[in-house]
Amino acid sequence: MQLRNEVKALLADPMFSGLEVEPVLVEGEPAAEIATAVRDYDIDLVTVVTHGRRGLARALFGSTAEEIIAEAPCPVLTIRPPQHDFVEHHGGSTEIRLHRILLATNFRPSSIAATSAAREMADAYGADLHGAYVIGDYFEQISTMFPDGGTSALKRMRNEVNQRMQTFAGEGDGRVKTHVAEGRPYAEIVRLAAEIDADLIVIGRTVHASLFGGAPALGSEIERVVRNAPCPVLCVPAGRVVTPLPSFARTQPVPQPQM
Repeated sequence: MQLRNEVKALLADPMFSGLEVEPVLVEGEPAAEIATAVRDYDIDLVTVVTHGRRGLARALFGSTAEEIIAEAPCPVLTIRPPQHDFVEHHGGSTEIRLHRILLATNFRPSSIAATSAAREMADAYGADLHGAYVIGDYFEQISTMFPDGGTSALKRMRNEVNQRMQTFAGEGDGRVKTHVAEGRPYAEIVRLAAEIDADLIVIGRTVHASLFGGAPALGSEIERVVRNAPCPVLCVPAGRVVTPLPSFARTQPVPQPQM
């Protein structure tokens, strides 16, 4: 009863004025129940608030937000206050303003849906789209261990990535900028997002089976991007593209509470 009263009080906030809101209260594991609700209600976008966690507790138990990202069959937008975001407040209204979108890609099938979503949002809001590819630092390690074959493989990799990024940029009508970096993928993505003052990071979501046979888990690099990003992160599952993303397509200002 107390929880229902809290939800009722929350929905009475003027911020929800003019919106059709359907509260749903369920019991169970958050990630699994949210994934079920996404399917039952044909949800296009899930938003979650997360925060960085360190130490043994993070390693053993993971985070609810990351479990939601792994299980949700639709894109998940993660927000980790306080961080730069793309929501601007003007007087009594709120507007979404996307100026720079950073797409982290690896040209694998898992990044196709994320690429489409990033392009659609950039077109809809007139934002600059930055495409980033990070050559993992393990290539450098291989070239060190096996100088003959490793060095040539790394050179071929660099050439191939640069060619594909040039093609990607050429498809963007001059509004696409590309970046090729080498190192730890999550660290380079986070660094670049801060460097270009990105409003949003878009990344394709990949999951793998849990080591202990439990729920699916995110790849470690995606987890680290979510936990360390200086701006919100949109994780897009492979095989589903939402165009446009409903929560980003608002044309009317959202009323704000009167102080």
